[in-house]
Amino acid sequence: MAAKSGGNIGKYFRSVIAELKKVSWPNRRETTTYTIVVIVTVLVLGLLVGVFDLILSFLSAKL
Repeated sequence: MAAKSGGNIGKYFRSVIAELKKVSWPNRRETTTYTIVVIVTVLVLGLLVGVFDLILSFLSAKL
């Protein structure tokens, strides 16, 4: 029984490697573009959350 489970584990990892070879990996330019988009999006959303936080803090201090 132990030998069979060992074979199943090996088969699983061979299957994982085969699937990873099918993946269409992004090239350097795509990776750079996607990274810039993510950083800009995070900065814009962070700025919006900060502005809303400031406004709500200001309003709650006045009440």
